Amino acid sequence: MPKDQHNTAADHHEKAAKSHRAAAEHHGKGDHEAGYRHSGEALQHSKNAHQHSQDAHTKSTAAAKK
Repeated sequence: MPKDQHNTAADHHEKAAKSHRAAAEHHGKGDHEAGYRHSGEALQHSKNAHQHSQDAHTKSTAAAKK
């Protein structure tokens, strides 16, 4: 269902943004190890968001053609 895919994509985008902000905060404080960990989390959430965005778009396209 397109709605579920869009919501899942949005959740991952929000998680990626939080992880990016946490990474920036830690790097700003000189805690590069924690910044690196948060950066990795952000990257994974971004990848998940991208995949769910593609799936949502595909399902939206199919629903629009009905």
